[in-house]
Amino acid sequence: MWNSLLLALQVVFFLIGAYQVLLSFFGWYRKKEKITHRPTKSFALIVAAHNEETVIGALVENLLKMDYPRELYDIFVICDNCTDGTADVVRSYPGVYACERHNPRERGKGFAIEWMLKELWKRPREYDAVVMFDADNLVATDFLKYMNEDLINGHRVIQGYLDTKNPHDSWVSAANGINYWFCNRLWQLPRYNLGLSNFLGGTGMCFESKLLKEMGWGATSLVEDLEFTIRCIQRNIYPKFNFDARVYDEKPITFRASARQRLRWMQGHFDVARRYMLPTLWQGIKERSWVKIDAAFYIFNAYNFLIGFTLTATLWFDLLLPGKPHFDSIYSVIPDWAAVPVALYIYLQCPLAMLLEKVNWRSYVRLITFPIFFFSWWPITFWAFFTQKNKTWSHTEHTRVLRLEEVQGKQM
Repeated sequence: MWNSLLLALQVVFFLIGAYQVLLSFFGWYRKKEKITHRPTKSFALIVAAHNEETVIGALVENLLKMDYPRELYDIFVICDNCTDGTADVVRSYPGVYACERHNPRERGKGFAIEWMLKELWKRPREYDAVVMFDADNLVATDFLKYMNEDLINGHRVIQGYLDTKNPHDSWVSAANGINYWFCNRLWQLPRYNLGLSNFLGGTGMCFESKLLKEMGWGATSLVEDLEFTIRCIQRNIYPKFNFDARVYDEKPITFRASARQRLRWMQGHFDVARRYMLPTLWQGIKERSWVKIDAAFYIFNAYNFLIGFTLTATLWFDLLLPGKPHFDSIYSVIPDWAAVPVALYIYLQCPLAMLLEKVNWRSYVRLITFPIFFFSWWPITFWAFFTQKNKTWSHTEHTRVLRLEEVQGKQM
């Protein structure tokens, strides 16, 4: 009985994996985004910052040089529970607003954004859209042009392309970069090409102001981006991925910092999955909406990874026991002509995504150490499952001061 149950579970998770493999084929091609409208939309650029005096200046200078009419956008930096000189650095730039928030009970980016939006709506000036960045980001100067284009074309929520600011700093930042190139190319782009919903990534996000006022922010979990995405999808508002609107995000350079960041992500992911997965799946089934069913599968990824790890560990442990294995592996049941190509393609997806993205050749060397980073997700996910009720925000320290010209020059 236990063998049959284990085999049935393997079949279920094999099919879920095969679905994602099938989706990824639609990321092999893309159409370049076009800009056909002149700048008309006004933007409030919001930057969430907690003790970021080291890096915030580089981003503010970057945003002041955007290739977009300066009168059509304002910059607001949320100095959230800061104990350093972040606000002083921001105030040193004329025309940039340092918005100081002090609330030690409600810590975290989601609460900071909710507070900032309430403050923004009180101001006399109204904006067509709100764009959100993190303090460690750098932004391509044409970013707002693409957001203007998408808003005019009727999109209400847009996610830019999340690139890596420092992929060559360490094997950890390189692994994060590889992970993001893979997600952009073979997770986000296929969904855009197929007309499914894309998912917000925490920064480089654009929201129609009217929509934010209608819905409210209301996303205060540890993964506020995913939570807001699902709330949009449930209301038939599907975020759009703009492949050419680039944001460069700083990745942790130490394994410890990366593990803490990923633990926070997975804790939040389990929290959102527990609250939204089944309602979204049921709504998709009732409405016969594959967009919502796909979103439910996406939310399920935390459990998918956890249960997949448990199944794999069980099979490995069984092989180490003396005598004949007690459990059958799905790869012993599925014909080789089906199992081998799928397995090979799964392992080759990361280098394929890098090849499609034409990344710097130095990053391919880091594929040697990437498996260490990948397999470390397993214990992190396992621990996150048992600590998912922990809502404590863990801040990632950012120290890599780069300018946009340096990042784009190194990529070239």
